[in-house]
Amino acid sequence: MSEAGLQQAQEKMRAAGAAEVAIKVFSHYYRLLESGQQGTIREDDIEPVGELPHLENLDTDQESRRAALAETVVIKLNGGLGTSMGVTGPKSALPVKDGLSFLDIIARQILATRKAYDVPLPLVLMNSFRTKEESRAILSQYSDLPVDGVPLDFQQNMEPKLLADDLTPAEWPDDPELAWCPPGHGDLFTALVASGTLDALREKGFRHAFVSNADNLGATPDGRIAAWMAEHDVPFGMEVCRRTRSDRKGGHVAVRKSDGRLILRDSAQVHADDTQHFQDITRHRTFNTNNLWIDLDRLAELMAGHDGILGLPIIVNRKTVDPADSSSPKVIQLETGMGTAIETFEGSQAVVVDRSRFKPVKTTNDLLVLRSDVYELDDAGDLTTTHEGDEPYVDLDSEYFKILADFEARFPAGPPSLVRADRLEVRGDVAFGKDVVVLGEVEVEAPAGERLEIPDGTELRG
Repeated sequence: MSEAGLQQAQEKMRAAGAAEVAIKVFSHYYRLLESGQQGTIREDDIEPVGELPHLENLDTDQESRRAALAETVVIKLNGGLGTSMGVTGPKSALPVKDGLSFLDIIARQILATRKAYDVPLPLVLMNSFRTKEESRAILSQYSDLPVDGVPLDFQQNMEPKLLADDLTPAEWPDDPELAWCPPGHGDLFTALVASGTLDALREKGFRHAFVSNADNLGATPDGRIAAWMAEHDVPFGMEVCRRTRSDRKGGHVAVRKSDGRLILRDSAQVHADDTQHFQDITRHRTFNTNNLWIDLDRLAELMAGHDGILGLPIIVNRKTVDPADSSSPKVIQLETGMGTAIETFEGSQAVVVDRSRFKPVKTTNDLLVLRSDVYELDDAGDLTTTHEGDEPYVDLDSEYFKILADFEARFPAGPPSLVRADRLEVRGDVAFGKDVVVLGEVEVEAPAGERLEIPDGTELRG
């Protein structure tokens, strides 16, 4: 039955115009799923990493940084929609600071780095079909951003969702697009090849790619890491941060006992019996920021040598075909994570960076902090903070603040001052007036069934 399912899925992908290499990769993971693989990594098979180099201690000079950045391209993963915040367009188009979107700020960061180092430093987006046009429109405002001979973007692949009971392609006539899914951001490597972008970059003399998520404005191209990659001939570099309690569910790096290679273990790859070890931040002390540095020549060699299949660990994602309808048919999405490629490149390295390089915006909680006075945006697009200690913890009631329109309606005059805040928790329907200031640790709760209006100029303490 499943062989027929694979054939149906292949035919569906071909009819939709999928590249043959994408079909080949999908077929590889389909067969892994069929054989019973779930992609789990057992604690007994790994050990914690030892000491890792720290960004602040990398010994590089200005000229080696410039030379390395001259051969570097910046790739931003830009396929995501703001659906978790009730937005239908690209998340990267959301205004996040001083009226500027993620993409506006990224463009400014790229242009400032080019000027500082006198390097071409192309920006290339990995778009989905839903993000391409709007993202291009935003970047078209920066006429000096394109680099001759380098595409502005390429498109991630799509694959069929599979019915969980028989592994045939799902269909959903109410919204046919919901029968398709992206293959996770591990598709980066396949899409680079399928689109011809990898060849185009190498032909123009670019040796390294710095890859990161478009919603992480801390991920700027750092010349120190670029020079370290070049000097030590590192084929694959991963930026990691020290884990805190709030990161205990995020993927961590470890050493595989069988061959001594660095690997990444994500939460989806954890066996139920190993959850306690996975979340032990004193044992596994660093997490993946998804800021990656890749040697493009080595990537091309690996892809060619393995017939386009890099062999990343499988991630089996179980959902319903319509994520908003729990009664819709149960499906499996076959995915891979790009960070797991750390195990496929011999000689991969990880480098410890501080939290300033990891500022993802996943929820309106994150958005409030970024829009507030905790961060300032300079002319180069860099975010700086005057907040002492860790970033303030914000937890807004999801019933009233999860959707962007609801969130903005409750901050009509903008965010409160959080620069002297440690924690802000909001429960119930609360609206904030102009120039509200949060000091220390604050909990605000509205009376049940009523909206609490916080007047202009209020100082909230304790």
